[in-house]
Amino acid sequence: MRRRVWMILAAAVLLMSLHPSMGLAVERAEAEETARLLAKLLESGRAVIERNQSLIDDPHKGEKGFTPELFEQQLVREFQSKTGIDLTALPTAPVSMLIPPMVKELLPALVQASREVIRDAQVVINQRGIGYKNFIPATYGSQASARFSKAAHVRLKQTTIQPRNPKNEPDEYEASVLKWLSARPRAEAYVSELTDGGRTLRVVMPIYYAKDCLACHGEPKGDLDISGYPKEGHQEGDLAGAITVIAPLGNR
Repeated sequence: MRRRVWMILAAAVLLMSLHPSMGLAVERAEAEETARLLAKLLESGRAVIERNQSLIDDPHKGEKGFTPELFEQQLVREFQSKTGIDLTALPTAPVSMLIPPMVKELLPALVQASREVIRDAQVVINQRGIGYKNFIPATYGSQASARFSKAAHVRLKQTTIQPRNPKNEPDEYEASVLKWLSARPRAEAYVSELTDGGRTLRVVMPIYYAKDCLACHGEPKGDLDISGYPKEGHQEGDLAGAITVIAPLGNR
């Protein structure tokens, strides 16, 4: 899928000299592919945190060794398994339509934002004598999204219909898409739409509850989980929310 999208981008560039209106189509295709990959990268980071959750919450161990460097190594592997893209090759790769400039610019920025989140969480992660530390995939996702969005021209966010964190509250558009997704079977597809009179591209990628998530979000509904929140009673595969990307088109 990645190779096919980038081949379409390359072909579109060849047509732009004959059809200037193709410029907008190329920009949208580049922005859409970049948004998809940003969502996949944030999803990969959430997966790394989830995989290391028992280590993070180990009350008997002080220094965990879960450093920004180790996190990045696992993030690179997870992202490559999901997309086939080697993040370590991006900095030295030539800028071309086979590697859209936005991809080369923004994916490393999200990696750096993620590293900073892990760096700043070291005191919490390495605290001995405390089990649950509230550094979970959703915490990482919110903090990495906010740090990235503050520095970039693209806004990244995770959201859900009934968020525990008010920062993840969906706006009107996100709420409508989440409602639409919740009425449909699980799929790997994502929603992409031009808004704001065609000046903004919004991409919404659904995320679903995995088995490990049900310890806090599953049955029995209403029982308090380890964090003190009432469980929602979800099943594996239910819609958990979405990662949304808002990318302005035109001059950046």
